Amino acid sequence: MPKISAKSATETAPASFEDAMQELEQLVVQMEAGELPLEASVAAYKRGSELVKFCAAQLDKVDSQVKVLEGDMLKPFSADQTAGEDD
Repeated sequence: MPKISAKSATETAPASFEDAMQELEQLVVQMEAGELPLEASVAAYKRGSELVKFCAAQLDKVDSQVKVLEGDMLKPFSADQTAGEDD
């Protein structure tokens, strides 16, 4: 697993939500191991914050798309509704 450097931490945007999540998981493992020097830890934290924002934006975008696709059909989920449909 490659170590994060201060320079590479903010150079590129992730290609996808899945790539961002994978990179974020790697950062967490590195940071939890406690082996990163201070500068690399700060860079990893900054990159992690950027990845979290990217993922949140992607989820918001997908949520908006689902609402447009579903239109008025969106209703709050309740376990009672799904239990009654099987009967």
